[in-house]
This record gives sequence, structure tokens and C-alpha cells, in this order.
Amino acid sequence: MNRKPNLLVIFLSVFIDLVGFGIVLPLLPGFAEENFQPGFSAKGLIIGGIIASFSLMQFLFAPAWGRLSDRIGRRPVMLVSNLGAAGSYALFAVASGMSGTTGLLWMLASRIFAGICGANLSVASAYIADISPPEKRSARMGLIGMAFGLGFICGPAIGAFAIQFLHSKEAPGWIASGFCAANFILGFIILGESRKPGTGPVVSRPKFAQWGHTLAQPRMGLLIAIFFLATFCFTCFESTFPLLAKDQFAVDEKQLAGRIGLFFTYAGFIAAMVQGVIGRLIKKFGEPKLIFFSLIVFAIGLAGLPYARNLTEILIVLALLAIGSGLNRPPVFGMISLSSSADEQGANLGVAQSFGALARILGPIFAGGLFFVHPALPYLICGGIALLTAFIAWGYLCKRGTPTDKGKDFAGGLEGDKLR
Repeated sequence: MNRKPNLLVIFLSVFIDLVGFGIVLPLLPGFAEENFQPGFSAKGLIIGGIIASFSLMQFLFAPAWGRLSDRIGRRPVMLVSNLGAAGSYALFAVASGMSGTTGLLWMLASRIFAGICGANLSVASAYIADISPPEKRSARMGLIGMAFGLGFICGPAIGAFAIQFLHSKEAPGWIASGFCAANFILGFIILGESRKPGTGPVVSRPKFAQWGHTLAQPRMGLLIAIFFLATFCFTCFESTFPLLAKDQFAVDEKQLAGRIGLFFTYAGFIAAMVQGVIGRLIKKFGEPKLIFFSLIVFAIGLAGLPYARNLTEILIVLALLAIGSGLNRPPVFGMISLSSSADEQGANLGVAQSFGALARILGPIFAGGLFFVHPALPYLICGGIALLTAFIAWGYLCKRGTPTDKGKDFAGGLEGDKLR
């Protein structure tokens, strides 16, 4: 079969993968808590550990998947990732029907396995880089952001629907597994290889050596640091907003859960819609200025959230936060890709994804501790971090021009850095 590289299939692949992730993520704390034996202590710590285990595995394995995709191609790695995700959600479904410590351990195993197999985002980014000309690369990275946002909108709704109408705790896991299995079949039938046969040889490096090699490139290290800090600040919001909303709304727990779900859906929808105009914004302003602007808007939204006291104010600051976060990832990943040589796309994007996973581990710990000192503290401090990051981006990126204006320099990866 003559398969051709296909952007739509990559979009659907990431979307379906994130739908599966979104189905089970909101259910994890409740399922895990139900599986504790009476008198079991440190519930919050154990539940947090189960949730964080996925990001920890991504931190450890994302660069290896990216490097492997540079060596053997994107298609087989994507297919293995999709098949592994189907298996992990099936394991989650089985664990959801168990009780006690056994169920808890199997649930932990399902999240570890899902994190190990979670190569989709970094390899999908490398796939887009392979088939996109330099001037369109950052804009097309917005497809991943849109798939990400829409997946998180649809996933929790499907999970809630499954629980309510199928009356089974195992149903969400089996549905997520089915989505990922369908994703594997679709990719197997349609998805073509994007990596060109003539691409240069891939240097094999141990994991920490690859991190060091990637971060030692000044532009690359700066862009990954920006992505890490932006993700860190966003996870601080994600992990503490339910607690903040509980303080701001005097409603019962059921109403509160519904409102939080609607707020996250609202923010996810805005972030996804922003991706639809990302290409025009990059064309008009360039990647560096868009990164700067996104972090400024994001900082304002973060710092304003704890002081929003009515529905209108909350919707406004959530919109600012969603716009800022939605605008940030595509130009950052576009610049990482444009600064990478053709034989290191997967490895460098994998390192970036790895540090994003590290931010998702550290952010909730940092924010959770500060929140109980004062609820506004994590938002003000993270707003300050985002603002500082914006001005670092202005000083080191904006004054050096826009990659799409100098596509040939950037497309050459390391050679582009040497010209500066």
C-alpha cells in the first residue's frame, strides 16, 4: 500500500490519544481513593504519586522515543505508542473494578505503562516538522495544540457519560482503550512515513548525554527553558484551581465539581480555538514576538485569577490564561524544530517534551504547598515567573529576528546557530 504523510491523520492520532487521556484523568483521584483499605494513611500523597507517575515516565522515556523515531522512522514509533496506550487503558479498566491495595497497585501500573508508551506528542511534532516547510512549521505545530485542547474537552465529557449511563466503573477505561485501539488501526492503514530516507545518520547517545547535547545548544536550551517554565506555571493553575474555586463559590460539592468541569472546558475550548489563527499571527508577528506576547497575557491571567470574585471576572481571566497558554506552545516548538538538524528532530523535541513532563511533576508540588500558606501565592509567584520569562524571551529571541524570516538559516539546525 502506498501510504503518504498525512497531517489529518496526525491530528486525529493526537486528538484520539488525548481523548483517552481526558476520559480517565478526572476519574483517577476518586477511583484511587476508593481502593484504600480503611485506616490507610497518606491518601493525598499516594493519589498524587499515581497521577505523577505518568509524567515521571514521560520525563524518563520521551527523549528515547524521539531518538528512536530519528533512527527507524516516525510511523512505527507512533503505532507502538498507540498500541501501548490501548493496553494501558485496558489495564486501568481492570484496576477500576478491583478493590483494596491490589486495585491501587494495578492502577499505578497502568499509569506507569501509559507514561512509558506516551510518545505521541513529541513524535507527532517531529512528524509535522518532517513534512512542513520552515515558513509553515510553527503554524502547523498549532494542530497539536488544537488536538490537545479538543481532546481534553471531549475526554472528560465521555468519561462522565460512561459512568452515568453505563453504570460501570470499568466503562471509561474500556472506552479509552477502544479509542486508542481504533487510533492504532487508523494509523496502520493510512499513516505514511514522514522521515526521508536520505536524512543523515543518527548519533546514538545515552539518555543524559542526549539531554546535555540538546541543552548545550544556546538557542535550544533557552527555548526548552521557556517551555519548561510556561508548563510549570500552567500546571500550578491546573492543580490548585479546584481548591481556589471552592473558596470563591459557596456551593455544595456536586455543584462545585460541575462548575470546575465547565470552567476547564471553557478554557480548553478557547485554547483550542486560538490554534485556528496561530498561522496568521506567526506570519504577521513572527515566533519570538508571539512567545513574548503569550507569556505577558498568560501572566496577567494567572495573577488576576485569585482576585476574580464573580462569574464575569473569572471568565475574563480564564480567557486571558487560555489565550496565553494556547499561543505559547506552537511557536516554541516551531523554533525548536527550526533550530534542529534533520537527523535530530525527534531527539530534540523529545527532550523538550521530557522537560514539560518534569514541569508537570514539580508544578503541583510547588503550588500545593504555597496554596495552603495563602491561596493567592502560587498565582502571583507563577505570574511573576511567566512575566520574567517573557522579558528573557524578548531579550534573547526577539532581538535576533524571526525564524520564518530566515528559514534557510534555521532549517539547517546547528548551522543556523553558527551563523549568529
